[in-house]
Amino acid sequence: MVRAWVLVGMMGVGKSAVGRQLANAANRDFVDADQLLQQRFGQTISKFFAVYGEEAFRQHETALLRSLAPGPYVLSTGGGVVLREENWQEIERLGPSIYLKAEAKTLIDRLATGVRRRPLLSGPDWQEKVASLLEDRERLYRRADFTIDVDQMSLSEVTLTLLSLLNRS
Repeated sequence: MVRAWVLVGMMGVGKSAVGRQLANAANRDFVDADQLLQQRFGQTISKFFAVYGEEAFRQHETALLRSLAPGPYVLSTGGGVVLREENWQEIERLGPSIYLKAEAKTLIDRLATGVRRRPLLSGPDWQEKVASLLEDRERLYRRADFTIDVDQMSLSEVTLTLLSLLNRS
């Protein structure tokens, strides 16, 4: 059975961009969990968070993972998917997981232009929040089958590295 390749990591690390390019290079479909959830909600994740809160969002995120079957696609997950143990069970069922790792400074630089769209980063101290979330989640992300440090890599370099790694496994 062909299994999915599951990307995990902090918001701003490039899971969607890497996922699209990796899927294209490997002739796989690309599935973005956040886009699927927005379609399901009929509104943005930010609006959903504002009305229903993080816990309701996390419940939907878990339900979405459960609804997916393994297959020839690349799955980009949300940054907080690693917070629930049951999500790890679903990720393992779907296929090998890859942690796209970046330092807080890299994430802050990348998020600076789109911070208003990130519900967990509302407020003037969002840079500290990024560093805090990364510190809190690092041990969870490290549960992934593979870790790729993307700080000094271009999108193309990350894609080629992942293709090589995943085709060997």
